[in-house]
Amino acid sequence: MAKKSVPIIDMQDLANVPEKIVKAFEEWGSFRLINHGVPIELMSEMKAVTRSLMDLPMEIKRKNYHPDSGKGEILEKYGLAVYDLAHLIGCKMMEGLGLGGEVFKEWVCQLKMNKYNFAPETVGLTGALIHTDPGFLTILQDDEIVRGLELVDEITGELVSIDPIPGAFVVNLGDVAKVWSNGRFCNVKHRVQCYEPKVRVSIALFVLAPKDVKVEAPPQLVDSDHPRRYIPLDFEDYRKLRSSTQSPIGGALQLFLAKSS
Repeated sequence: MAKKSVPIIDMQDLANVPEKIVKAFEEWGSFRLINHGVPIELMSEMKAVTRSLMDLPMEIKRKNYHPDSGKGEILEKYGLAVYDLAHLIGCKMMEGLGLGGEVFKEWVCQLKMNKYNFAPETVGLTGALIHTDPGFLTILQDDEIVRGLELVDEITGELVSIDPIPGAFVVNLGDVAKVWSNGRFCNVKHRVQCYEPKVRVSIALFVLAPKDVKVEAPPQLVDSDHPRRYIPLDFEDYRKLRSSTQSPIGGALQLFLAKSS
C-alpha cells in the first residue's frame, strides 16, 4: 500500500487552487503550500531571527527587547507577508465554496515561534502532544531540515509524518474552521515527535477568529440537507472552555452543537 501523504498545492496553479483547497480542507484539514509568493530569503531570515531570539538570556527575553533593532524589521515584514498569504488562501477558499467576498478581514491573528531542544535522551518522545488548533487557520513554516510534525488521518486515525519541503508552508485548520464550515472542514489533529537529537524551529501565524463577532456558518452552507450543526461561538469563551475542560483535540465543540445535531 502506498504511503499516505498530505496534499501539496501549488499557488501558481491558478485555475485549480480554489477546488484543491476546499478538497484538502474537507479530507485532511491540512495541505502543503508551494509557490506561495513569500520570498524564500525572508523565510530564511525569519528562521535566523527566531533562533536568535530563542537563544537570548532569559533576562533579555523578559524585557521583550533585542539589542539588534534590525530583527524587528524582519519580524514585521514576515508577519505582513504571511498575513497577506492568509487572506489569499481565504479568498481562494471562498471561491472554491462558491461564496464571494473576504473571510479573514479584521480577524485576530497571532505570530508564534517555537524551538524544540531535542537531545539523545528525548528521541522517540513527544515534543508537542496531539492537539487541534483552537482558531480557524494556521500557516506554519516548519523546520525544513529536522522532521517531527505528524498529522492524524481523519478517516483511518493513523499518524502521518509530514516530511519537510524547503520553502513550503503547512496550512492547518482548527476548531473555528469546523464551526464556520458547518462541520464540512476537518480540524486536523497533529503533534511534534522527536526523531533525532537536533534543535527544531518552527514559526506559525494563527488566524484565530473575527473580532467582537461570534463564529457561525454562513447561510449558504446551511440548508435542509445540511442543517446548522453548531450554535454561534464566541472565540474567547470557547478558548477558555477548551482549557477548563482539558479538551486539546476539540472535544469542547460538543458543547456548542445545535439541538438538531
